[in-house]
Amino acid sequence: MSLKFKTIQKSQPGVSGGGAKKYYASPVYSGELTLEDMTKRIEKISTVSGADIRAVLYAFADILPDELTNGFIVRLGEVGSFRQSISSEGKEAESEVTASAIRDSRILFTPGKKLKDALKTAKYEKAP
Repeated sequence: MSLKFKTIQKSQPGVSGGGAKKYYASPVYSGELTLEDMTKRIEKISTVSGADIRAVLYAFADILPDELTNGFIVRLGEVGSFRQSISSEGKEAESEVTASAIRDSRILFTPGKKLKDALKTAKYEKAP
């Protein structure tokens, strides 16, 4: 199976005023898998019941924000890891950097080796 892509025209990223418009590859998604869909797929390949799978996935979704905001990196083995990142204003002196200097916070995901390898070997096909 291959990932389909289409071409889209857009301005050059990072060029002031947009620059010349160029064509870029953009993925064509096949749909979306919900938590329920993932539960059913996992249930088919394991001996764990759907109710137990859902319980674990929902519990993970519940605790992830707390653990990230407590400063933990959350590693999920071959899947990858989640961690919090912050952006702050630059200050002249170290003592001037306080919590009020923090402008933004986001969650970063770093894929594990198995996911990285899958992307390296992925096949691509232009959508009609």
